Amino acid sequence: MPQKSIVWLASYPKSGNTWMRLFLANYLLKRETPLPINEINKLGFGDSVPRHYASAAGRAVDPTNHQACLTLRPKVLQAIANSGAKVNFVKTHNARSRAFGTELVPTALTRGAIYIIRHPMDVALSYARHYAVTPEQALTAMDRADHVIAGDRAAVPQYLGIWAEHAKGWSMGRDFPTVTIRYEDMLSTPQDAFARALTHVGLTVDVERLERAIRFSAFDELKQQEEVTGFIEQSANGGAFFHSGGAGGWRGRIDPGAVAAFGKAHAKTLDHHGYTL
Repeated sequence: MPQKSIVWLASYPKSGNTWMRLFLANYLLKRETPLPINEINKLGFGDSVPRHYASAAGRAVDPTNHQACLTLRPKVLQAIANSGAKVNFVKTHNARSRAFGTELVPTALTRGAIYIIRHPMDVALSYARHYAVTPEQALTAMDRADHVIAGDRAAVPQYLGIWAEHAKGWSMGRDFPTVTIRYEDMLSTPQDAFARALTHVGLTVDVERLERAIRFSAFDELKQQEEVTGFIEQSANGGAFFHSGGAGGWRGRIDPGAVAAFGKAHAKTLDHHGYTL
């Protein structure tokens, strides 16, 4: 019988997934000092880590070969789910959909999900910086059904699709319990936002631990650590991973025509999550 042990930490790229993972790690490990950011993988796995695919295959795997990686994906996720842990946190940027017939997020292995969503214009700005494209090019990619982050030595291909469909698929799915948490609420009301994440996965909220984990995963703390040690998830294009961490920074920095066009195409999803342009 498949073990329904996976709790997905899901988001579109550059939406706060790393922040949530570091908060959870600090909380669950009962840290008395901030967890070093390069020990982030102490909490769970990522579903795009090439070494997991090589382990499943029993040999080296070309992470740029999407067909080979998709063939191995069910075995990779099965191994994670059957690891013996009651809960296995798995980071993903993949949409809740199929890619060339392969179910990317198998319900049979899933216990639940935390979905982090962020204003798409701030996503585009951060995405552009991370992948060395313009914000307008980022928005164009976010409006494409075939939007895929190609595989490289750091990750196998990730199937994102259209931003609005990604958000709807995760936040409105009914196959397993999912809580949707806005990045902006993580900024403005962190005690409430992070407590919702803990409660959703069945954890008791210890107020002192909660507030300490929030401090230990605060943006200034993460940025300072990166300046000293670097960060294993830093873009190959260079530049800081933890750049600004705010909300609304996109205003005046993206072509108004591109903003208007994206807003028209994604109006219902923007409104549903309380985002304005």
